[in-house]
Amino acid sequence: MILELDDVTVTFASGPPLRRRVHHAMRGVTLHVAEGETLGLVGESGSGKTTTSRVALGLQRPAAGTVRFEGRPFPKRRRELAGRMQAVLQHPHWSLNPRMRVGQSVAEPLVVLGRRDTAPVAEMLEHVGLEPELAARYPHELSGGQRQRVSIARALVTRPRFVVFDEAVSALDVSVQGQILNLIKDLQAEYGFSALFISHDLGAVRYVADRIAVMRDGEIVETAGTETFYTAPSHEYSRRLLDAL
Repeated sequence: MILELDDVTVTFASGPPLRRRVHHAMRGVTLHVAEGETLGLVGESGSGKTTTSRVALGLQRPAAGTVRFEGRPFPKRRRELAGRMQAVLQHPHWSLNPRMRVGQSVAEPLVVLGRRDTAPVAEMLEHVGLEPELAARYPHELSGGQRQRVSIARALVTRPRFVVFDEAVSALDVSVQGQILNLIKDLQAEYGFSALFISHDLGAVRYVADRIAVMRDGEIVETAGTETFYTAPSHEYSRRLLDAL
């Protein structure tokens, strides 16, 4: 397995000290992502999907449970995982510095790793369907679809083993969404990375995911193969989600 979450719980406290309230963002969550697999994570807003992605990326430490990457416990210093796991977010401007040219943004993860060779930048831009001359432009000079392609190039330039796609197509026009979904599938086939694909768009998840995990109120209520989930979901909540679709 590339990623393993076993009985993971995450809590957040809020309110004044004498009336402190504890919110469970994750309750005993168990998820596994196999090598080369895409696990789709679906559920309503506030169900805990984003917290799960942060735990998977080592950005949020759980209150209980264990997290393993490539069969080993997460290191205490996340920097030890630099370049081996990446994320593509809903809005490209969350990961692209508006003051940096496209080529600089794509090269930044390599610089963090101490690599000065910029040849992979041009290669990745080409692989995500962008012309090399776009490397000299700024993000605001690109379309939304082009900016998301840049974000994907930036995430994959270090050849990560694991990528989180957190609502990666939800902010795009419908016509562009299909192009980006096809791009993700093509790149995964080429590079072999594993992925956690988080979305409220069940149609998009069906297209890219090998398995589906359904989250509700911080808990996983069902995990199933994609076709099984869409043809014969076992949980009532899953059936309601599909009915809404």
